[in-house]
Amino acid sequence: MKRVLVVYSSAYGSTQKYARWISEELNCELTEKGKASDKNFDDYDVIIYGGGLYAGKINGIDFLTSSFEKIKDKNIILFTCGLGDPDEQKNHQNIMKSVDKTLTGEMGKRVKVFCFRGGIDYSKLSFVHSAMMWMMYRIILKNSKKSQQAADENRYFIETYGKAVDFTDKKYIEPLVDYVRSL
Repeated sequence: MKRVLVVYSSAYGSTQKYARWISEELNCELTEKGKASDKNFDDYDVIIYGGGLYAGKINGIDFLTSSFEKIKDKNIILFTCGLGDPDEQKNHQNIMKSVDKTLTGEMGKRVKVFCFRGGIDYSKLSFVHSAMMWMMYRIILKNSKKSQQAADENRYFIETYGKAVDFTDKKYIEPLVDYVRSL
């Protein structure tokens, strides 16, 4: 079995939950991004990084971009965790656009990407994230009233705005775990 390190950055807990599940399934080391600089990457064959999606950006992705020269000969895996359903084609395309903007050139070719669905608890959001979600809610609400045919996900967003919802599911990690085991 390859030596695997799982690194994550989680603002509200969903990404951490997935990172912990992956670490447990692969029986490997788990660390927060802030503590990863203490690691000797030569000790690992596989580096997995997980970050949440916020306004189209991947939380803590600088871990991969700044460490790339040290780890580029490793098997590198990125998993994202966001509120939108990555099984819906449009959401997946938007996530991959964000990934492609960040992981350019050789990084884009070397990093295997997996997308997971997280959750949200509005009572725990920072002021900035709360304001962003309020603005998104207003835009979606306005557009849905204009068209009277909001997409299912937009309708669900409107119905659950301000509440706690959790879409995390251990089943999402199965393709990533299978991929690592196949290396």
